Amino acid sequence: MMLVTRREAIVGAVASATAVSLMSKMYAAGQQTRHEVKIQNFRFDPDHIQVQVGDVIRWTNEDIAPHTATANELGWDTEELAQGVSSEIIVTGGMETSFFCTFHPHMKGSFEIV
Repeated sequence: MMLVTRREAIVGAVASATAVSLMSKMYAAGQQTRHEVKIQNFRFDPDHIQVQVGDVIRWTNEDIAPHTATANELGWDTEELAQGVSSEIIVTGGMETSFFCTFHPHMKGSFEIV
């Protein structure tokens, strides 16, 4: 069993509150765009998009089989997405832009940070 100290709990709460506050401000300022990528027929649709730092990419699995969107060098991962499940990432500078499905490696996609 892992014990969390009071200090760690407070630091975690402050970090979470700060992240939520920053994300709220970005949405309010209109600086974030949400990009939708559907997973259907064992492919990403679209399989390439242009994004900006701070944008959100959301993958939704519309197939019966589970899928992931995983960076080629494993720097980020949506984890397993069952049918009807979505996951999203926030685009950061310097992040990996090519991805694949760990269950079906022939499924590939990418995004370009502009």
